[in-house]
Amino acid sequence: MSVEKKLTAVIVDDEELARAVLREMLSHHADIEVTAECANGFEAVKAVSERKPDLLFLDIQMPKLDGFEVLELIGTDMAIVFATAYDQYALRAFEVHAVDYLLKPYGADRFEAALARARERAGEKKPAPAELRASATPPGQFADRIVVRDGANVHIIPTAKLDFVEAQDDYIAIASKGAKHLKQQTISSIETALDPKQFLRIHRSYIVNLERVAKVEPYGKDSKVAILSDGTKLPVSRAGYARLREVLDGKA
Repeated sequence: MSVEKKLTAVIVDDEELARAVLREMLSHHADIEVTAECANGFEAVKAVSERKPDLLFLDIQMPKLDGFEVLELIGTDMAIVFATAYDQYALRAFEVHAVDYLLKPYGADRFEAALARARERAGEKKPAPAELRASATPPGQFADRIVVRDGANVHIIPTAKLDFVEAQDDYIAIASKGAKHLKQQTISSIETALDPKQFLRIHRSYIVNLERVAKVEPYGKDSKVAILSDGTKLPVSRAGYARLREVLDGKA
């Protein structure tokens, strides 16, 4: 990053004192201008989308939307420094993916070191937000909701309301209550986030909510199709059918 032009920064933290501490520490850097402060994830999505900062200071533990969800909605086109209370899984994820973070409470030396590293790494490729979240999730814990951005709107979809997920190139289409929401994520990464007791990969392009499967019927010579309770038909691969039969037989 060049210091000739001012760098813009956005601070995101639900604690007013934490925002004040960051603002004070950044005030000693004449080349950095704080253009927005946000008290929750929704404000953060709006501010980052509008202001496109060079630097983002992002708290992880927040109500409404947490820091990982914010990142899923805004992308990683800026230098990011995470702030977190002690959380062994989040800290491990940051170490594994070599991202910059501040462990609360932190002092000026730790802040300066994180800021210097964030400046140096500004142009480097960052881990996908879904990858980072997966690394920070305790074993055996699965997503209870999915966040999707549609222009200026943010949709929060409880996984219980999810009917199926369909792969579409670099995106996934999330089907819920008759509507489809597009999200930039791979089907494999969302598969790891969903509870395998409730969701099953029935085809390389489809994951289905098992509660929605009404029946499975032959389709053509060697194919099968899953018919959902609303009449939707999804293709089932040979391997998917074997997995599906195993689950359904187990429930019988």
